[in-house]
Amino acid sequence: MYVYDQYDQAMVDARVAEFRDQTRRRIEGTLSEDKFRPLRLQNGLYLQLHAYMLRVAVPYGTLSSAQMRVLGDIADKYDRGYGHFTTRQNIQYNWIKLEDAPDILADLAKVEMHAIQTSGNCIRNISSDHYAGATPDEIIDPRPYAELLRQWSSFHPEFLALPRKFKIAVIASETDRAAMRLHDIGIRMVHNDAGEIGCAFYVGGGMGRTPMIAPLLNGFVPLDHLITYAEAALRVYNRYGRRDNKYKARIKILVHELGIDEYRAQVEAEFAHLQTQGIEPPIAELERIKAYFVDPTFETGLSDAIDLSNADFARWVRANTAPHKAPGYAIATISLKPLGKAGIPGDATADQIRTMADLAKAYSFDELRVTHAQNIVLPHVKKADLFALWQGLVAADLATANLDAITDIIACPGLDYCSLANARSIPVAQKISERFAASAKQDAIGELKLKISGCINACGHHHAGHIGILGVDRKGTENYQLLLGGSEGADTSLATIVGPGFSEDGIVDAIEKATNLYLAKREDGERFLDTYRRIGMAPFKETIYG
Repeated sequence: MYVYDQYDQAMVDARVAEFRDQTRRRIEGTLSEDKFRPLRLQNGLYLQLHAYMLRVAVPYGTLSSAQMRVLGDIADKYDRGYGHFTTRQNIQYNWIKLEDAPDILADLAKVEMHAIQTSGNCIRNISSDHYAGATPDEIIDPRPYAELLRQWSSFHPEFLALPRKFKIAVIASETDRAAMRLHDIGIRMVHNDAGEIGCAFYVGGGMGRTPMIAPLLNGFVPLDHLITYAEAALRVYNRYGRRDNKYKARIKILVHELGIDEYRAQVEAEFAHLQTQGIEPPIAELERIKAYFVDPTFETGLSDAIDLSNADFARWVRANTAPHKAPGYAIATISLKPLGKAGIPGDATADQIRTMADLAKAYSFDELRVTHAQNIVLPHVKKADLFALWQGLVAADLATANLDAITDIIACPGLDYCSLANARSIPVAQKISERFAASAKQDAIGELKLKISGCINACGHHHAGHIGILGVDRKGTENYQLLLGGSEGADTSLATIVGPGFSEDGIVDAIEKATNLYLAKREDGERFLDTYRRIGMAPFKETIYG
């Protein structure tokens, strides 16, 4: 994983000192809230319903055990003993005191972390595939290129005041585990006809009140033009993106209004100009970055056999592990989605965070990943160590075997915390989990991605759920719309609203009716999404409302 050089550390330390002074002036009253607001947002500090919330950046989701341990310590020292992992591969703390914020940033800086550009109209945390560097289906590890983009975008003078926030994802496999085409810019590493590796650029994706799937901008950009082409795409947006209406300020609106052909023409013209300016980082810099992402020293000659005589362990292995590129190893996912009403999707206690750090150090070459589905991955685990890892997870109440199942729910904090929300997400997620917690029913349903947002801003990605739920305010009452047919993968699609909304209990009943119809109508090998696409909305609507 990437290690700070002297410039990185100096930059982050300087920001901590700067923000400490800004916070002091705000507390003393010499700096008004109106003037302080953009300053705190530049450092990831939001004012929520009940307290300040701090969002910490985890670039491309990669953490060391030392960093993870500090995240647990921060939860204990400055919050209420837990942290919330987000769909941007970050972590948030929901109960921060303003006077503590500079100290938190200082603690983060000691382990090469920060909260810079996790808010505001700038380029946010660069996200990537949480299996990067471990999965056999990628053509190259995308994280060095995500890191190059991170360095390019940090404090970029042209892009610190964009028309609206901007999100970039980088992947390197046909299997999309990062919702790449639902980003402002999505980049996928590809081969051209000559076998060379380059980048396919997609532009203008996003969710929120106007969800759109990013169309292809350029099918092959050479790797040594990555930054120049990204700069061209951003410059066109920064030049023409609307600043008079924040609801129409995202790049997806500009691409839609211009049309992808015209947007492409503008980008290509800008790209041609920039190529004369020599802004692409030297190859030596990319090679320097790549050196931090070399494979760990995998043991050779390991057996692929796993003793599955323990039924609970066997179920966890089937649900929560994935193939690894090295023989004798597996990718293990730790679910942060406890069954029933035991917890909140994406939350982990301070002790659990520290336990995951210890397990990563013992069994995964000191490395963890945060997923966009609000779980944690240990990317490099020997199959011979899986049982010991599982035992450690059981002891920490982290061994839920439900990856990509109906109880592996993505949910935003909703009205329990967020000042923008219209409805609560957490209680709905808990009730659904409780209803489907029995392993037999969950196993029978199989892969079903369920996502919940407490408002139209779609932080819970409800548009991309096989089943999506959107909380709205209907005359002062929380109401929940049901959506079907979304996908964030390579077969990206946007979910469609079924019909009138439901109460909190009614939405749980509606989901059960939808899954019962799926079980009755599916053909061999079909996921819920496949059956929905084959039979259409009408049978589901009749079953749910009939």
